[in-house]
Amino acid sequence: MTQPRVPFLDLGAIHRDLKDELLESFAGLIDSGAFINGPAVREFEEAFAAYVGTTHAVGLASGLDALRLGLLAAGLQPGDEVLVPANTFVATLEAVTQAGGRPVPVDMSETDWNIDVDAAEVAVGPQTRFILPVHLYGQMADMRSLSGLAERHGLTLVEDACQAHGAGRAGVRAGVTGRASAFSFYPGKNLGAFGDAGALTTNDGDVAEVMRALREHGQRAKYEHEREGWTARLDTIQAIVLQAKLQRLEAWNEERRGIADHYLERLAGVGDLELPPVAPDSLPVWHLFVVRTADPAALAEALEERGIATGRHYPDAVHLTEAYRWLGYEQGAFPLAERHAERVLSLPIFPGMTTDDTEAVVAGVSAFFD
Repeated sequence: MTQPRVPFLDLGAIHRDLKDELLESFAGLIDSGAFINGPAVREFEEAFAAYVGTTHAVGLASGLDALRLGLLAAGLQPGDEVLVPANTFVATLEAVTQAGGRPVPVDMSETDWNIDVDAAEVAVGPQTRFILPVHLYGQMADMRSLSGLAERHGLTLVEDACQAHGAGRAGVRAGVTGRASAFSFYPGKNLGAFGDAGALTTNDGDVAEVMRALREHGQRAKYEHEREGWTARLDTIQAIVLQAKLQRLEAWNEERRGIADHYLERLAGVGDLELPPVAPDSLPVWHLFVVRTADPAALAEALEERGIATGRHYPDAVHLTEAYRWLGYEQGAFPLAERHAERVLSLPIFPGMTTDDTEAVVAGVSAFFD
C-alpha cells in the first residue's frame, strides 16, 4: 500500500522533536528498573491533575479502565441504569455493562453533536442512577445543563472526556464537572501514549482512593485486599511519554484549531457537506474533524484516489451493533444518531499538518462535488 500524500494522522510529525528527550528518559528507566509504579507515574498524575484543574488524577492502563472503574468508584451498583449518548464509540457502553450497569441510550443534539439534554431528562426512569455524557470529537457536551439535570434527579455525573483533553465550554474545562472524568491516552488522541493508557480525574478524595485500589488488585497496601480489583495501572514508560507530551499539548491543540478553522472557512457551502457545529462559548480541541454527506463512502474513495486518507467515526449507531442488540432498540429508536452515523466522514487533522495538506483536502472535497 502506498503512503498517502495526506495521511489521516501522522504520529511521526508529532514525535520527531521528542525522540532524543524520550530516549534519554527511557535509558534512565532501564537503569532504575522502576517499570511499575515508578516516580514518573506520580509526577504525571500531579501534572495532569493541575492541567485539567482537579485535585486528583489516577493513571490507568486505558481509557476504558478509567470509565469502567470510575463508574464503580463513583458508586454504580448492579442493575443501575446509566444514560449514555446514542452516538458514541462502543467503549462508553462497554464501561457501563462491564461495571454491572445497564446503558440507556439518548439521542443526540444537532447543536453540538453530543447528548441532547432535553432527551436525557425524558429518559430518566426509576432505576436511573448515572449520566455519562461524551465530549465527542473533542467538543464538550453542555455540562452546565447536564449538571442541573443531574441535580434535579439525584444522578451521579461521570464524564467521558476520552476525546477532549483541554476542551472547554462556557468557562468549564473538560474533566472537572463530574464526580469523576475519564481520559484516554490511546496513541492517536490529542495527548497520546506509546500504547494504551488512561487516567481518571476527580475532586473527590474518596473516589481517587478507591480508584487507586481498584487499579491494583483492590489493595490499598501490599497484600491488603479490601475489595476485588483489576490490573489496570499506568506503566511508568507511558507516564514518561505523557509527561513529555503534556508540556506540548496546548500548542498542539492550537494547531488543530487552526486547521479546523481553515476547513470551516473553505468548505462552507460546498456540495451537501454538513460541517461540524461549534456550540456558543465553546473551545473544541478537534480530536476529529467530522463532516456529514449523503455518500461518505464515495467521498472517501474520491479522496483516496488523490492520496488523501480519511476515517469513519463511527459508521454504526452503537445500539444497532450486534454487541448491543440485546438492549432491544430497533432501527428508528434514535433517528438523529442513526442518520448521523450513516453520513459521517472524518477528514485529516493533526499537529504538523501543513497549509498545503489542508488545501489538498479542501481541493479534493470541492472537486468531488463539482
